[in-house]
Amino acid sequence: MQGNPSGPAAVLWDMDGTLVDSEKVWTISLADTARRLGGELSTEAREAMVGSNMPRSLGIMFDDLGLDPDPARTAQAAKWLTERTGELFASGLEWRPGALDALRTVRAAGWPTALVTNTLRSLTEKALDGIGREHFTVTVCGDEVPRGKPDPDPYLRAAELLGVAPGRCLAVEDSPTGATAAERAGCAVLVVPCDVPVPPGPRRVARDSLVGLTPDELRLSYAQARSERVA
Repeated sequence: MQGNPSGPAAVLWDMDGTLVDSEKVWTISLADTARRLGGELSTEAREAMVGSNMPRSLGIMFDDLGLDPDPARTAQAAKWLTERTGELFASGLEWRPGALDALRTVRAAGWPTALVTNTLRSLTEKALDGIGREHFTVTVCGDEVPRGKPDPDPYLRAAELLGVAPGRCLAVEDSPTGATAAERAGCAVLVVPCDVPVPPGPRRVARDSLVGLTPDELRLSYAQARSERVA
């Protein structure tokens, strides 16, 4: 079945902070990278990185530490950060509350699904080893599109792969960066905050957690998000 006539044509899931509690893992690897560069990452800088992509996160880090982001040093930091995060991912990731049941509910209801993440493909594959590839019709990673979130490219690519219009998709996100990307792509957005607050915005509705999410509630969230407008 291609989606549901009374709801979205597809459901697009963010990964870090939405499905798995991996933002805490990133906090460790980012702090370790900052120390390797000779400094301490500020709380404000870390919060600005939530939901972001690798180049933007490293740019924030170098600025926060007062370092010159020359290409060679940035590439070395990216390599070390990726390897360190991979080690932590391989140790296992914890599900966010209700996330696994929500994935199963959505798939059982017949909606096509996509995993849409700013995380690199190599790290996403490590995460999928634990959480399972069977939940997703397609997957899109941050290094597979011209620009990562907050730009719309990852969500536009996911919709393209699924063969549906972005405006007929419901994206599930936990961060301002991710919600902005989904909005810019034209998706309706169900916001389930994790580590940072997410302000209201066009085509956004919020839920405290994924616990108890039902197909009817998902359809309602999609309808409400599509009716939202900027005040």
